[in-house]
Amino acid sequence: MNAPLSPRQNVLRRLRKDRAAVIAFWILVFLLAMALFAPNFNEYTYRQQMLQEDYVNMPPRVQALKWIPLFNGRAVLKARPLSSLSDTAKYPEGCVIRTFNERTNRGITVVDAEVDYYLYKGADESVNFWFGTDTLGRDIWTRVWRGTRISLLIAFVSVLLDLLIGTAYGAVCGYYGGKRDLILMRIAEVVQAIPNVVLCTLMILLMGGGTGTMIVALACRGWTGTAGLVRAQFLRFKNREYVLAAKEMGASDARLMRRHILPNAAGPIITRTVMAVPSAVFAEAFLSYIGLGVPAPEPSLGNLLAEAQSVLGLYPTQTLFPALIISLLMIAFHLLANGLRDALDPNEY
Repeated sequence: MNAPLSPRQNVLRRLRKDRAAVIAFWILVFLLAMALFAPNFNEYTYRQQMLQEDYVNMPPRVQALKWIPLFNGRAVLKARPLSSLSDTAKYPEGCVIRTFNERTNRGITVVDAEVDYYLYKGADESVNFWFGTDTLGRDIWTRVWRGTRISLLIAFVSVLLDLLIGTAYGAVCGYYGGKRDLILMRIAEVVQAIPNVVLCTLMILLMGGGTGTMIVALACRGWTGTAGLVRAQFLRFKNREYVLAAKEMGASDARLMRRHILPNAAGPIITRTVMAVPSAVFAEAFLSYIGLGVPAPEPSLGNLLAEAQSVLGLYPTQTLFPALIISLLMIAFHLLANGLRDALDPNEY
């Protein structure tokens, strides 16, 4: 006869049956590993500018993936005089792949030319920018993954602070109730009513920009949602028979909250915590996008998108990669949170 499964084993068994949650989990593991190690995969640093070599706005090129159009190192030069394309000093032999969209402009025949941009810039086969370079000649691969690391660091630390502060605050409110609950929850509602942008602006004025400021700014407001959820769970469980029995046996209030109520309320708290991470990533990206986040030259997903916006029409790949990573993080965290919600409390949902 098989031994009965523990609650943790039951949760893992139900979670493994949710294919979407499992796929989301491995996507998050991959993104986290890339954020930690990928900036060291090449020789370029996140702030190194290659202006002297004129490696500015280079398209992505990966030798092993050149059969994919996105990574073949080609670019389109707009409105080039047709006669100038034969000038091998400016256009080395073999760099012009094809011409198209021929038209006449003020009596001069001009075309759009698809070129091997690396050959056009005089770069040899050893020069490869896997995600291209930006307008300052910085390697986007290194900056994107370092920016992902910074954004995840801000999100994880701020959510951890939200969890610690909100759990303690909500536990006190829900367990003791009465005037204490009334006063503390009204304070939480006032804090929750302050807009994120206003709060972050005040924090930047007081503390200056930086990663620490972003963490404090997000945590200062984010704990209120956790506090409300924990309060509701404590109100739900504090009068259960096993809690009252432990109280009659002399258990202290701290022990009742920590050992008897909080473990039973863990499911919704864990689910909300996982859901809070993508919200923090998005909040950081938005604030950095409007200039209130991580200051240059330190990258984050938000300021990478802000820098790429000015050249979106000419070099869309500079926006593609940070936008894709933000999208994957948001979708994967939400799918994982949904799977955890169903696995932790299958009878509730």
